[in-house]
Amino acid sequence: MRNKGLSYWLFLAPVLLALSFVVIIPLLYGTFYSFTNWDGITAEGFVGLSHYIELFQDSEFLNALKFTTLFSIASILLINFFGLSLALIVTSKLKSSNFLRTVFFMPNLIGGLILGFIWQFVFVKVFASIGDILGLQFLQGWLSTTETGFWGLVILMTWQLSGYVMIIYIAYLQGIPNELLEAADIDGASAFQKFMKVKFPLVAPAFTVSLFLTLSNSFKLYDQNLALTDGGPFNSTQMVAMDIVRTAFTDNEMAYAQAKAVVFFIIVAVFSLTQVYYNKKKEVDL
Repeated sequence: MRNKGLSYWLFLAPVLLALSFVVIIPLLYGTFYSFTNWDGITAEGFVGLSHYIELFQDSEFLNALKFTTLFSIASILLINFFGLSLALIVTSKLKSSNFLRTVFFMPNLIGGLILGFIWQFVFVKVFASIGDILGLQFLQGWLSTTETGFWGLVILMTWQLSGYVMIIYIAYLQGIPNELLEAADIDGASAFQKFMKVKFPLVAPAFTVSLFLTLSNSFKLYDQNLALTDGGPFNSTQMVAMDIVRTAFTDNEMAYAQAKAVVFFIIVAVFSLTQVYYNKKKEVDL
């Protein structure tokens, strides 16, 4: 840091200012208000840890946290599986690979609310029509139960982010030296053996990045949850972000909502940093 010149800090200053005003300062203010009776306008009275004690006895918040955790696990696994699969397809020297990359990436360009309404139509109208034609009862009322609502959200999230994660895997797959693949061919390795013994270990940095992004995005999901199920039925598909927003702006309990947000931030940070730490240890230097 001692060798950094004035130009370095001038270029870095806008980013540091934006990070400070948008993330760090609001986080500090929010943490402070979580220990008060803040109502969105004034913060009268210091209540200590009472909000934090209350939220760990709040069944609705705990159910939302459990649902969010299960949803994140399922989404992370499926998004990375399909993202890597798509990356392998478009890097396999197909003539239409550039076209396929565009098609696979396009869902990521659609806004979360619009995606939610599109898939709500698919799950409610299209699935019901298919169910009527084929006589499949399980396709009726797809979003009316907790289980189908859960998988509806997972399908939506997987469809949206698989193409984005694909781009990350493509960058690392294309960076694998051809000499290694040629040596594997000479040794008589099959396509599966080349993937497991050569490609898979060398894309470990991509796993670190993609797992971090999918984990953080899955935990913070709000707009798709709002548009697709609105937390129903009976708040059983309500995720933590939605629970926090409703506590703040529907119940008008700003300080309590802020306490939930602080706890949620800590949980996401711990999961994300732990994942990055363990994945970094497994990376293979090219």
